[in-house]
Amino acid sequence: MAPMLRLYNTLTRRKAAFVPIDPSHVRMYACGPTVYDAAHIGNARPIIVFDLLFRLLRHLYGPAHVTYARNVTDVDDKINARAAERGITIRELTDGTLAAFHDDIRALGVLMPEDVNVAQERPRFIEPRATDHIAEMIAIIEGLVAAGHAYVAAGHVLFDVPAMPDYGSLSKRPLDEMEAGARVEVAPYKRSPLDFVLWKPSKPGEPSWPSPCGIGEPGRPGWHIECSAMSWKHLGKTFDIHAGGIDLIFPHHENEVAQSRCCFGTDVMANVWLHNGFLQVEGEKMSKSLGNFITIREVLKDWPGEVARLAMLRTHYRQPIDWTVRGLEEASRTLDRWYGIVGDTAAAPRLPEGLLEPLTDDLNTPSALAELHRLDDAASLKAGANLMGLLTQTKSERDQGSIRASGVDVVRVEALIEARRAARAAKDWAASDRVRDELAAMGVAVKDGKDGTTWSVMP
Repeated sequence: MAPMLRLYNTLTRRKAAFVPIDPSHVRMYACGPTVYDAAHIGNARPIIVFDLLFRLLRHLYGPAHVTYARNVTDVDDKINARAAERGITIRELTDGTLAAFHDDIRALGVLMPEDVNVAQERPRFIEPRATDHIAEMIAIIEGLVAAGHAYVAAGHVLFDVPAMPDYGSLSKRPLDEMEAGARVEVAPYKRSPLDFVLWKPSKPGEPSWPSPCGIGEPGRPGWHIECSAMSWKHLGKTFDIHAGGIDLIFPHHENEVAQSRCCFGTDVMANVWLHNGFLQVEGEKMSKSLGNFITIREVLKDWPGEVARLAMLRTHYRQPIDWTVRGLEEASRTLDRWYGIVGDTAAAPRLPEGLLEPLTDDLNTPSALAELHRLDDAASLKAGANLMGLLTQTKSERDQGSIRASGVDVVRVEALIEARRAARAAKDWAASDRVRDELAAMGVAVKDGKDGTTWSVMP
């Protein structure tokens, strides 16, 4: 019998057994990318962490019984500014950025909708785009105004924070602290400094749609309303898990909770809220000013995506992570060792004993990886690693991928290997050593064993 899944819930500030609303349909939502620029390595952390949770839920409840929605924000101030800067349309920018994001996370071993939705009666992995859900946003906004939780002012629709007595239940920030932060720039049309935008007028050249609530001028949604609309459309008024980075707790997730609960009259928006910790680089906060801002694409130029994934999972998701070259090197050596054990072996039909216990304990990946380190049975190691999105290739496939990525002249290498075999057969050790040195200069390592001479690309 599989262990009970336990998750740390930001809403309650404690770890508890996960009890789905409907075990035959577990529903999970995660905040995805805002597609205005290349995703950085900090963006990769929630994508990898919640991909692992999705895999675990599918294992525990069955692939046909878990629905995952990971949104795409494709209407936003940053998007408008970047498109104008590049002199392209907003759709050109968002389509191109989203395609690059997909390429990047695919390389990190992240499941994609096309991997999951095959042979399913209906999609189980949805990637909703904000601009495809304007009607749902307008419906929520008009419902909030009708219920007295929002108001129209100066072409805007704003959420009336004081009208919600328990606003702040997720972030648990003191009201005076929130008000102090909100007073930095208070728009004159706001009733309260804490009130936030649900809908706003569009400037010339910006995306626009017919506005709700009888506002004459066209406009566009605020950021927070987008996720309330997309989660409602695909997962319902209440659902099981909402996930994202710790930086989203306030104001984004707090405001999602306010909108959804006040519109639908529910006690909760999601039962469980998960948040991953911050990422820093070599002990410092990542920033362009420090010159340590690293995109996923830049990491992938130097390291296989599987190495980056393992390096990310070596730290528990709720803890801060220090992204270092040393950590990547250690992850690379670990994968080399594991692929040496599994070779081209198929995964065992059952998971190894002991792996599910740490994973079901709030995704304790360091302990789960320690369990994998203890395994020397190839099929069991392969099965356990596969659940974590690792060792998904055979050793032969991995080696061939390394060769292609290196750009090594395979025909020239094979010719030199054959010349070395001939030299060794003739006991011409000097010639054999010269060939070995020439191969090393090409970035190729040779190994002589009982089965003959093999070669590989140097890391």
